[in-house]
Amino acid sequence: MAARLLGIDSGGTMTKVALFDEAGDEIACETSPNRIRFPHAGWTERDPDAMWRAACKAIRRLLERSGTGPAEIAAVSVSGYGAGLYFVDGKGEVVRPGIGSTDTRAAGTVGQWDRSGLKPVLERAISSQVWPGQSLALLGWFSDFAPEVLDRTCHLLSCKDFLRLRLCGDISTDPTDAGCAGFADVARGQYSTDAFRAAGLERCLAKLPQIGGSAEIAGHVSAGAAALTGLLEGTPVARGVYDVVACSLSSGLTRTDELGVVAGTFSINSRLFAAPSADPLPTLKVAYPLEDRFLGTMAAATSASNLEWVCTALLEAEGARARARGRSIYEVCSDLVDGAIDRDCGILFFPYVFGGAGGAPAGLLGVQAGSALPDVLRAVFEGITFAHRQDIEYLLGGSGGPRHAAQRRRAHPPAGGAGRRRQQGIGALTSARACRLPDG
Repeated sequence: MAARLLGIDSGGTMTKVALFDEAGDEIACETSPNRIRFPHAGWTERDPDAMWRAACKAIRRLLERSGTGPAEIAAVSVSGYGAGLYFVDGKGEVVRPGIGSTDTRAAGTVGQWDRSGLKPVLERAISSQVWPGQSLALLGWFSDFAPEVLDRTCHLLSCKDFLRLRLCGDISTDPTDAGCAGFADVARGQYSTDAFRAAGLERCLAKLPQIGGSAEIAGHVSAGAAALTGLLEGTPVARGVYDVVACSLSSGLTRTDELGVVAGTFSINSRLFAAPSADPLPTLKVAYPLEDRFLGTMAAATSASNLEWVCTALLEAEGARARARGRSIYEVCSDLVDGAIDRDCGILFFPYVFGGAGGAPAGLLGVQAGSALPDVLRAVFEGITFAHRQDIEYLLGGSGGPRHAAQRRRAHPPAGGAGRRRQQGIGALTSARACRLPDG
């Protein structure tokens, strides 16, 4: 039988494990939910070892249900969400819960850096914006408010790097996660000592893992991991990339005149650059695993995570009925929205359940006594879609973009009303693909 490849991805809500053939076609997939904790307002955390156990459970189930023998797996690779932070000690044990990229505890730290003039200094050093869920900003918060955590920490890891540690004992990272964390001088392909020194975080430099190639074999499945997962001890484990880069690669993003859009926990809108230009300055810019290319991404927690919140917080009973009928609550939502497309309800949704610019809250505007659930859900879909559009237009502006911002504004004047948004916005929520940009 032909060799198979196994991929593990731990995102904002689910850990997914998929089996592929050597051509890259998916054979089977299994998922396990990740429990997100909100111990304080603005904090999003998870139990790292519970995430690992979820991955183990999904791997075992995948092998069993697909009838795949462990010897058939040629190699394994791990992906996960970027930014956030995981803390382990010298023995590889967890120091405290892991932090999600939607965490906003460091908003005050970023604000202080902005007022003092430090923020633009850091942004020039890392070729990316500084934002609260970024690993660099989180380190600033811990340095100020929980230095004892850093004292107990030997290694600072990303999500995928923690999972790979559990899988094969390797402690390293790759250029994509180092860049997303805000730790790297993207142009030079190494950690930005200038950024760490400017932020007063020099002592953290020794806690950063070595950077290695994304496609390199970083280690082999350990005996302990083999017992938990059902994989064969000694199976090669590639270092991997973080999820945004993985999505861009898998959707075929290879040219500077293409755009990649993913609606997930975050609104992910990406394009390739030939150089690490700071104009426009994206949320993140990382070295892309194609020669002489850099991936610029506008990312904010304004996408499908908002719909998930609506479904879990407001539609629990509807979700239970859907499951009883063998359907997903998201399928039900799509059907309801489809039935509301042709009427003008005038409702606006602001997709900021994880906080917007300046701490702006989420909200619904224009709801009336006659408003129905399909109208509200349509507004949620539209709000998410237009959050994507706003970030896309910024990403395409500046001297690094195919059109300057003023040209983009003339080409795309503001939408007149909710009734005009129609199905073209809904489509953005149901696909992740590379799109050719207009000439200009």
